[in-house]
Amino acid sequence: MPDIQQLLSLMARLRDPEQGCPWDLDQDFKSVVPHTLEEAYEVAHTIESGDLGELCDELGDLLFQVIFYAQLAQERGAFDFGDVITAISDKIVRRHPHVFGTLDTPDAVAQRQMWEAIKAQERQDREGEGMTPPGALDGVALALPALPRAVKLQRRAARVGFDWDTPQPVLEKIREELAELEAELTAGAGHDRIEDEFGDVLFTCANLARHLNVDAEAALRRTNAKFERRFRRVEAILHEAGIDVVSADLETLEAAWQQAKGEESER
Repeated sequence: MPDIQQLLSLMARLRDPEQGCPWDLDQDFKSVVPHTLEEAYEVAHTIESGDLGELCDELGDLLFQVIFYAQLAQERGAFDFGDVITAISDKIVRRHPHVFGTLDTPDAVAQRQMWEAIKAQERQDREGEGMTPPGALDGVALALPALPRAVKLQRRAARVGFDWDTPQPVLEKIREELAELEAELTAGAGHDRIEDEFGDVLFTCANLARHLNVDAEAALRRTNAKFERRFRRVEAILHEAGIDVVSADLETLEAAWQQAKGEESER
């Protein structure tokens, strides 16, 4: 098995001030972030496609992002890759006392509660004694995409009892939020009011996904893929009929859409 040191050496060479790569030398922590996010999404996409061979390659790209940050930190004298390994190893042991300690193995619900309690204690320890006790929503990263961040905020609030017991009240809340959005539209409200009410609808839909134990982000990606697949079929149907999709009226487009849906249901 190749040693991780080989990858660390390659990264150091790329950042060598005299013989390194000009692009890599031009990067800093902030400039690398968009590439890290892109690589993480490519890993998710590859997992959904089921291509394990491609997944190996994408995981390598994601690992390289970690190596890059560690190299940047080492150059500043902050920490190195070894410190990253030590930190995550210690954290895994600390957050799994039922595996690496003497506690009894809990069920999934109890394990999640224990995990969150340990994380909360870690945050309090970092802030120091005598500081304001950590809030339930502390530590939910602002950099998260809005949809998964909404779900994470809702989960944190649910831990202190701010939640419904079943999905039904959430469905009712969605209807309420839709009615409020419709009222603003009817009243000719400005863009900010419309955006605010629309955000409430999305936030409540994310909450419903949580109650249904559905991954909201994965569900939306799945629907995106379905829409893309069906619309490409619409274009093919119209092309086969000698109709330009750009000039087709809505009725023609809808008929082709229903045909595309029907073909999928027959498979």
